[in-house]
Amino acid sequence: MNRDRLKVFTGTANPVLAEKICGHLGVPLGECTLGTFSDGEICMQINENVRGADVFVVQSTCTPVDRNIMELLLMMDALRRSSAKRITAVLPYYGYSRQDRKDRPRVPISAKLVASLLVTAGADRVLTLELHAGQIQGFFDIPVDHLFSAPVMVEYFRQLDLHDLTVVSPDAGGVERARAFAKRLTAPLAIIDKRRERANVAEVMHVIGDVRGRNCLIIDDLVDTAGTLVKAATALLEQGASSAYGCCTHAVLSGPALDNIEGSDLTELVVSDSIPLSNRAQRCGRIRQLSVARLLAGAIESIYEETSISRLFV
Repeated sequence: MNRDRLKVFTGTANPVLAEKICGHLGVPLGECTLGTFSDGEICMQINENVRGADVFVVQSTCTPVDRNIMELLLMMDALRRSSAKRITAVLPYYGYSRQDRKDRPRVPISAKLVASLLVTAGADRVLTLELHAGQIQGFFDIPVDHLFSAPVMVEYFRQLDLHDLTVVSPDAGGVERARAFAKRLTAPLAIIDKRRERANVAEVMHVIGDVRGRNCLIIDDLVDTAGTLVKAATALLEQGASSAYGCCTHAVLSGPALDNIEGSDLTELVVSDSIPLSNRAQRCGRIRQLSVARLLAGAIESIYEETSISRLFV
């Protein structure tokens, strides 16, 4: 199919991933200029014709979160005002996704606010990866394609060929995600029962399931401070597990995360490139990064060609 009307742009959040996506699609990355005025305001300009084009803007809303969100909003506004036919916001990582409900008095539902901002700025549809809560799709009144990194991660662990493998959910809320992995890897499932006293502090209580003598794979959507992951790995080894691997889509890795991982009982933490790794994280021998560029490129191709993306869930 002719891809003359397919255009991909990116901000400063994750240009390496955007380049990889374009490589799989066989199209050049769109040209734009992003800068900052002396007072800190972002300025930007699209440097090529997009009239009538099907445009995809790749931008993870990771650290610095607010700047990356603002870049995305400004790019989509510029594209809309330049007569792009359709604008798809491609968010490999959707920032503010953990603030998806009112769990305390007088707090915002930030994930909904970000969704409203994206639509107001000009998004006609959203393509995203591994939302913290699938219900966030309902915050949008436009089509949302919600992908999972499971095909990429499962293939890696199949090649690793770990014997006596047990897939572990680090909490009750992640059981569905872990069960999907366990089914694909033909492995039993265990659950970590934990109590979170306050944000970013997790206390592991006990392991539900037999992990003695097993190689354990802890599955989560994201790792922030790595407190939950590290304590889960310790709990598994205390229950007689042979090893503990970690796997997550979004490597947020804030605060003491790298110190926690480097001093942990984890054999390896496997992450995607939805968020770029810091230089220190790239040097960490316990972290392995896999690319989701082919997965996202496949979804972009299907959206552009108006075909089903169901094949990407196999």
